[in-house]
Amino acid sequence: MSRRKFIVVAAGAAALGAAGVVLTHTADAAVAPAYHPTRLKHVGDAQQIVVVTGRSKTSTYATLRTYQRNSNGTWSAPFAAMPARNGYRGWVVGGRRVQDTGTTPQGTFRITTAFGLRKNPGTKLPYRLADANDYWVGDQKDPRTYNLVQPWASATRTWRISQAERLAAYPTQYEHAAVIDFNRPVASTVTWHTTYAEYVTSKPVSTRLGSAIFLHVNGAGSTAGCVSLKRADMINVLRWLDPAKKPRIVMAPESEIGTA
Repeated sequence: MSRRKFIVVAAGAAALGAAGVVLTHTADAAVAPAYHPTRLKHVGDAQQIVVVTGRSKTSTYATLRTYQRNSNGTWSAPFAAMPARNGYRGWVVGGRRVQDTGTTPQGTFRITTAFGLRKNPGTKLPYRLADANDYWVGDQKDPRTYNLVQPWASATRTWRISQAERLAAYPTQYEHAAVIDFNRPVASTVTWHTTYAEYVTSKPVSTRLGSAIFLHVNGAGSTAGCVSLKRADMINVLRWLDPAKKPRIVMAPESEIGTA
């Protein structure tokens, strides 16, 4: 191939990437967009990847893309790019995040479970049908229950209701949600405490970084740190996610997605 023809082909591939067309062959990594799985770090053995790119460091608007690994090792996109929203204060590196700052954590995280105030729409992820009694705790004074879901506010609980999200208080956003494993206790460390009638962890996570980071249905605008999608898009993503494929989500402003 002549040098001139090579330049034309390369330019065409770059244009396809910019237009959102997925480059499926690993050999195309050099010309793939920064958010393509072939250019991402820390994705490990994931066979499904959700990539969320913010428009800028401070923007509350983002784009969510989905990728799945094919049997020959290449990547393809099961859905078109989806408009998304993120935190009202933009983005911050996950390890530097501070609770209640309205920022979405940058990084790469597992997606292992889901929940919703409506019945399972068809996801293969373990799905919790939430009700009016469910709370997600973010009480910084009670590390053992921090970033855990509780099935009710028992009279003997150690956490404060004022420092927890009552899931039913967000009937639109929490119709359906996937839990992003940001700053979550390892599942094997979580047990039921019969005296306090609550879930506790033997290895608490940081109470500084924040809790309850989800992928959920859009509300009226930006989020408090989660990523949100149109309801139909959220259902499609949930139906696609499969724990057997070890899904991960990669999140960052587009200019920094390659380091997430």
